[in-house]
Amino acid sequence: MVTGFQGRGFRVRDDVFPDGLLLSPVRAMAWADAPDVAALTVEALGDLFDGDPKPEFLLLGTGAGLRQPPRAFVRAVEALGIGVEAMDSRAAARAWGVLRAEERQIVAALLPL
Repeated sequence: MVTGFQGRGFRVRDDVFPDGLLLSPVRAMAWADAPDVAALTVEALGDLFDGDPKPEFLLLGTGAGLRQPPRAFVRAVEALGIGVEAMDSRAAARAWGVLRAEERQIVAALLPL
């Protein structure tokens, strides 16, 4: 669970992720080399989609405001059988908590605020 925000980053329990955050149901990872939304690629997410079971969809936090990811990125993620839901990073962090409480199999990539 994202428990708060600090500066442009995110707090998960006692850890702070100032440069972006990748979340799966089992771990929170720093996304130190997070690209700009316009430059997103599946490869930039590392092994985020490798969980078992496969995630239903990616919550994409696009920073302080909503920005649409490139269509090529969305098509590449959808080709893996995973949906993409883009929203600003604060909204994505809140949605993460709600959806995980429902035990949904999702992942998140949150760009800095």
